[in-house]
Order: sequence, then structure tokens, then C-alpha cells
Amino acid sequence: MGSFDDVILPHLDAAYNLARWLVRNGHDAEDVVQDAYLRAFQYFGTFHGGNARAWLLAIVRNTYFRWLQKNRAQQPAADFDEEIHSDAREGSTPETLLVQRDDSKWLEQAMRTLPVRFRELLVLRGLEGLSYREISEVVDIPIGTVMSRLFRAREALSALLNGHASQKWALVAKEESVDLDYD
Repeated sequence: MGSFDDVILPHLDAAYNLARWLVRNGHDAEDVVQDAYLRAFQYFGTFHGGNARAWLLAIVRNTYFRWLQKNRAQQPAADFDEEIHSDAREGSTPETLLVQRDDSKWLEQAMRTLPVRFRELLVLRGLEGLSYREISEVVDIPIGTVMSRLFRAREALSALLNGHASQKWALVAKEESVDLDYD
């Protein structure tokens, strides 16, 4: 087994990504990750090899729940995400950028409305690419529960996004009917 720097530090992005989606705020996610890394460093001697990423993400998740207990009274604030709100995409028209920005906004909003137990599974599987077994280790639930909960999470997210699409098309149809009245 290698040193802490070699084994755990490469997973900093994954730790921050999970924390950001759980906490819903970049600044607080940094605090959670910092606390998680301190705990990981403190208990690195108990790590006996295996999946370092899953071990670290479990620590991030547990640190998040401790953070949540301390900060439950505070409302999470939305943080500006440079990647989501960036216009620096080559070959995009203003209309395409507007649609992409709108869709990103709705996806993030839909993710924020999901319960934590769904949101964390979607992040671990969809964004971090963990296997069901790794997710089972991180969240400390059986693989079957991971699979069924992930299915329900995808269904809930899909319903939220489909609801947005219906609203969006209704607005477009309304705007088009208004335009026809002026002809």
C-alpha cells in the first residue's frame, strides 16, 4: 500500500463532486471535503487496501451527515458554477446556448429537489461512475437496495424533467399562438 498522497489525494475531485451535490453549495462542499480529508488522514492507518475511492467517498458522505446536523437550520444557497454558466463553447449559436443553459438550470434544480438518498446515488453512479458494489460500500446498503433505489431515483428525476419539458412546450405553444394573433 502506498502513502496517503498516492492513495487518497487522487480522489479529491470525486470527493468534492459528491460533497457539492450533497451540500448544494461550493463553499460548504469545500469545508466538508476538508473535514473528510482530515478524517481520512487521521484514520489512514486503518485502511488496509482495497477501493480507496469508495473508502474516501464513504468518509465524505459521513462527514456530510455530521455537517448537516450542525447546519440544519441554515438554508443551502445556490452557488455559481462556471462550467454550467459558461458561454465558451465553440460552434454554438445564441439559441443553442440559451437552451443548454436553461436545460442545465432545470437539471440542477431537479437534482436539488430530490431527497439526499436519491441524489447521492445519482451522483455516485452517473457522475463518478462507481459500480453498484462500490456504491454499496460507500452508502453501506445492500447491492439490491442500491439497484432499486437508483431505479427510483432515475424515475423521480425523469418525472421532474418531463414535467419541465411539458411546461416548456406549453410556453412555446402559447408564445406561438400569441404570434399568430398579430399576423
